[in-house]
Amino acid sequence: MAASWFEEMKQRRVFRALVGYGIVSFAILQVVEPIMHGLSLPEWVLAATVIALGLGFPITLVLAWVFDVNAGRIETTGPRPRAGPLLLLIALGVVLGAPGVAWYLVLRPAARAPSAERDLRAALDAVPPASDIRAAPSIAVLPLVNMSKDPDQEYFADGLAEELLNLLAKVPGLRVAARTSAFAFKGKNEDVAQIGQKLHVAHVLEGSVRRSGDQVRITTQLINAGDGFHVWSETYDRKLADVFAVQDEIARAVVAALKLKLLPEQAPTTKDRRTANPEVYNQYLLGRQIANQANPQTMLRAVGAFEKALALDPGYAPAWAGLANAVLYVAGTAAGTAAQVAAAYDRALAAAEKAVALAPELGDGHVARGKARIWVRLDWAGGRADVEHALALNPSDAVALRYYAEDVLMPPGRLPEAIAAARKATELDPLSSESWTILGWVLAASGRLEEGREVLGRALGISPGNDQAGLWLGLIDLLEGQPEKALARFTRLSTEWCRLTGVALSQHDLGHEREAQEALDKLQAAHAEDAAYQLAEVYSRRGEKDRALDWLERAHVQRDSGLLFVKSDPFLSNLRGDPRYTALLKKMNLPLD
Repeated sequence: MAASWFEEMKQRRVFRALVGYGIVSFAILQVVEPIMHGLSLPEWVLAATVIALGLGFPITLVLAWVFDVNAGRIETTGPRPRAGPLLLLIALGVVLGAPGVAWYLVLRPAARAPSAERDLRAALDAVPPASDIRAAPSIAVLPLVNMSKDPDQEYFADGLAEELLNLLAKVPGLRVAARTSAFAFKGKNEDVAQIGQKLHVAHVLEGSVRRSGDQVRITTQLINAGDGFHVWSETYDRKLADVFAVQDEIARAVVAALKLKLLPEQAPTTKDRRTANPEVYNQYLLGRQIANQANPQTMLRAVGAFEKALALDPGYAPAWAGLANAVLYVAGTAAGTAAQVAAAYDRALAAAEKAVALAPELGDGHVARGKARIWVRLDWAGGRADVEHALALNPSDAVALRYYAEDVLMPPGRLPEAIAAARKATELDPLSSESWTILGWVLAASGRLEEGREVLGRALGISPGNDQAGLWLGLIDLLEGQPEKALARFTRLSTEWCRLTGVALSQHDLGHEREAQEALDKLQAAHAEDAAYQLAEVYSRRGEKDRALDWLERAHVQRDSGLLFVKSDPFLSNLRGDPRYTALLKKMNLPLD
């Protein structure tokens, strides 16, 4: 019986229809999934598509049993089928379709790993746009005024304010303005209502710190930005060793004053940042204050402060995370041999690994390791998982969002998602020139030049000395065919490699080959060790593809961080399709064009 039924299925060409349907279903999924992510459609779209295709298996079996295509016409293949065989076909179709549905939605790695990604997307979607922000619980933590007799204690007051900001940022349902934007009001006698309006927050936390020996007095006030009235205030007199407990008290008081309902395990706590030695915390705050300046000349001092903290307490995870970021910054910006850069990168990754091992729920450690994994090992999946985990812990972390847009999403060419993440960063950190610069950069790389120009203009409006924003504005001028305008912009840049790169490009576009060559020669003589990627851009623009590819290879050997953007850089577009370019993408573990 079974044999005759099997033969009849072959005769009616059921198996051919089944194989064809399976191939078509697989092809549909390969198209639907990237389109869904590119358009930021909800996860249920993919699930619904997979389930619908799974249900199509029994339908296909029944239709193939009953009908056939003959000479372009659909014909029945025999007498009207009995209920028994039809039910058997439906059951067989369900059995064949169910494993594929289960694998695609549950068992495959891409479905399992990004439960974190789905959590991240939900967390990012929970951040309301600027127009709705005042209706949601929101707060800005302003820098605490240093009331100590020693003005050098400024870093301690700033550090405590930043610690409070990070602590409150972990509270579910509370939107916290990012550090850069909140600290933009330091030393300014700005009206609280205006601060709330500029930062899109409903409340402001301000106060002061007085430190004397091992004693510290912290005064804080929570103010309604809408009417200027105090919601809550308190003064704490404690020993320096009790500063972590004070931070927890302040955070809990703010949560209570804002009437936020939290589960016990959601209460803000400094447990991942505590140390028994006050001097460890002191050195950590000093290192972070220096690191926040993001200055190549002073970053080595930050490295030294973190090293002092770790010498006193080798188990202090925040200092390991700070050290990783500082060393990575120095390696990425200071000129050095390939061996020196490699050694620094390896040290940064080891420090980040230590931070995560000591405090798995410390977001700083995951951000540091995510960036190090990408810069040092080109481990895109590992770096992405780390940064997404950090954002799941703290969706209000604008720094992590910037890394996510620039280092995680942009390199493999996921530009629509990078734009969305960078835009979230500007909503959380509206006075950060860096956030606007990254958004403008991604927009320009996506071909949205006019939008990119407007956004980069905002970055320069916040920080006129932002050479990265100035460089990209000049590059947009070149892409729009305005080399004279670009040249005028480039010559005003203070960073030498930015200025020489821009001048070499714009003089070439103007047809001034002698001036273009002169700028290129200066760039190559002074910055062969730290601007190999920019040299590749210049040679590519000149049409010298082999020279451009030579410099890209050199950038790869030198671990030049600029190489992360090789896929999306419009000034390297003429290299795409070249076998050497394709081989480079393979070496970098990037998806091929």
